[in-house]
Amino acid sequence: MRRGIVYVVSDSVGETAEFVVRAAASQFDGGRVEVHRISFVDDAAVLQDIVQSAREDGALIAFTLILPELRREMTRLADENGVIAVDIMGPMLEAFSRAFGMPPKLRPGLVHQLDEEYFRRVEAVEFAVKYDDGRDPKGLLRADVILIGVSRTSKTPLSMYLAHRRLKVANVPLVPEVEPPEELFTLPPRKIIGLMIDPEELNKIRTERLRSLGLTAQANYANLERILAELEYAEGIMKKIGCPVIDVSNKAVEETASIVLDILKRGGTRV
Repeated sequence: MRRGIVYVVSDSVGETAEFVVRAAASQFDGGRVEVHRISFVDDAAVLQDIVQSAREDGALIAFTLILPELRREMTRLADENGVIAVDIMGPMLEAFSRAFGMPPKLRPGLVHQLDEEYFRRVEAVEFAVKYDDGRDPKGLLRADVILIGVSRTSKTPLSMYLAHRRLKVANVPLVPEVEPPEELFTLPPRKIIGLMIDPEELNKIRTERLRSLGLTAQANYANLERILAELEYAEGIMKKIGCPVIDVSNKAVEETASIVLDILKRGGTRV
């Protein structure tokens, strides 16, 4: 394939059209194209110049224009000037309308608003991973919500679930032998949520955890007296902070997450 020129014309950034163009080019020997991207086209008056330039360059035009009048004008001008132009978005919009019985919004750039949601979600997930299990207390100052509780109260899976709701979540384990970060006592209590659990249920969870690791169930980690001491210590910390507390006993992560979101919506009311 000789090196060709493609004009990518869009009423938004033009990434979608360029991706399609390069995907198509990869199916030809060489697969090299010179892409001239023309973004944020919202006026039919500029289409004449674009088509004229494409004709002079012997270029193909690939366009993603949402407004029907712009699509029609681009097609008309290309036909008049003998330029090949491919409407990437139009046929799909029409197919959606026919299949689902609803009109398109006809608002350019909506896909990039979705992209922003995606990147915020990715950022939140990365945050949850970075500040999992109290790794760096500095993250507490940047978190939208902080989960505290003893080991095996679902802090990590809950953090990840909430991260997919675009919340930056840090979590801190409460262990009697380790002083909790000072930041916990200086931040607004409404940003912190304590997780408590029935001691017998926690005993079962920890025992299963030890078995999965090939360790004896008699280890101090699953000892009921140790568990009671940990829960008493954690409850004391939570009372000192004055944060909302959720009993996660027999609750799925989704159920606990729903309660967390409700608490945050109400401004951190204790439950």
